[in-house]
Amino acid sequence: MSNTPERSWKTLNKDLERITALEQATSHISRPLVAPGLALAFMALTGLITAVLIGFDPLGLIVVAAAIIGAYMAINIGANDVANNMGPAVGARALTIGTALIIAAICETAGALIAGGDVVGTVSRGIIAPEAVAETQVFIWAMMAALLAGALWVNLATWIGAPVSTTHSIVGGVMGAGIAAAGFAAVNWPMMGRIAASWVISPLLGGVFAAIFLAIIKSRIIYRPNMIEAARTWVPILIGIMGGCFATYLAIKGLDKIYKVSFGNAVMLGVVIGVVLTLLMRPVIRRQSAGLDNRKKSLKVLFNIPLIFSAALLSFAHGANDVANAIGPVAAIVHAVQDGGASDRVGIPLWVMLIGAVGLSVGLLLFGPKLINIVGNEITRLNAMRAYCVALAAAITVIFASWLGLPVSSTHIAIGAIFGVGFFREWYHERVLRENRLDTTSPPEVRKRKKVVRRGHFATILAAWIITVPSAALLSAILFYLLNLIVI
Repeated sequence: MSNTPERSWKTLNKDLERITALEQATSHISRPLVAPGLALAFMALTGLITAVLIGFDPLGLIVVAAAIIGAYMAINIGANDVANNMGPAVGARALTIGTALIIAAICETAGALIAGGDVVGTVSRGIIAPEAVAETQVFIWAMMAALLAGALWVNLATWIGAPVSTTHSIVGGVMGAGIAAAGFAAVNWPMMGRIAASWVISPLLGGVFAAIFLAIIKSRIIYRPNMIEAARTWVPILIGIMGGCFATYLAIKGLDKIYKVSFGNAVMLGVVIGVVLTLLMRPVIRRQSAGLDNRKKSLKVLFNIPLIFSAALLSFAHGANDVANAIGPVAAIVHAVQDGGASDRVGIPLWVMLIGAVGLSVGLLLFGPKLINIVGNEITRLNAMRAYCVALAAAITVIFASWLGLPVSSTHIAIGAIFGVGFFREWYHERVLRENRLDTTSPPEVRKRKKVVRRGHFATILAAWIITVPSAALLSAILFYLLNLIVI
């Protein structure tokens, strides 16, 4: 009988251990479901608020459905596209992933609300002719199908770890719905040709510009006898170039909704800011570099702050521009339901803009880390100098493409710049530094480590880019046919 309490305690301990193990297992299983659950809650809240604002009649429920799909698209844009802006800074260890997410959420939301604009082309920038979908029901289902198809494709791309263009996804969706609604003649094929050309041109330009700036940094700073002294000369110039380029970039792509600036004036603004910033940064860099050791790792300190600012500015411009991919079709559907038929341009109500702005932040906070890690760490190794080249190349390529009138993707540019940095490093080490990176005697794992660009990611991303528009178009056409069975 004396052992009974001891046995009871042992039994109780075993039961508590089982309960603890069960709780841990349940927590481990349910953790991956938290982010999707919060995303669904945001979509449900969006639908409820929209229903209160619009009403519960049949036409109002169509707007509710569009708002929910728009929220879903905004979440996916935040999850996929934020990596282009924050990935390089995180990969260079200039920002922790938590800090990057907070900065991106603030800047994306600010860009969407401050500079996102109040007007958008409802037929996605001339992809299909408005008269081809003039009937109200046809237009509504075409926009709904395009939006849902684009969102589903971006969601799939994020899941497999491929950064794709959300702009091209929605363009493919509009094209597919337009073909399903009115045939191939409804599509503006010259515009589609320009978009297809940008698939090749924009990543190549991004890669070339990034490689050029990395070559300058290597030749003028890194491989100099006194790196710190060379940095005192060149880093202020490089920061001035970055500041000038971002001033031009924001004037062209981020602030034109607030105040219209011509291309020439935007460039002049950039030149003035670049010169002023160069002069201001000279004493700052001299103070920062005081006491630094003459080695490459010391240079990171001088590039960290410009890199953080560039990531924030890219996020602001992205929020200003790409929010239209999520809420443009929603605004078009609201206009069609309230006023009837398609229109070339419609105003975006504030509540619709809020869906896009908040949705971007929800997506990047819940799902952004996966793509940030791939872009920042898994394509090629980035340090502060290489990440700086990527950010600067992204801004310059957008400016250059705007001058040429090319519709480009920020995703393609940023990823192209990262690959450009990686391939340039391979070439530089093999041809300039004469390192033997093509040996056939070392084990395969050693030879693989000597390649600084991971070919597997290159193939996956390239394949995803190629099939984005046709896949979104096919999915949109199928969805349009299914939606058209519903009678308003």
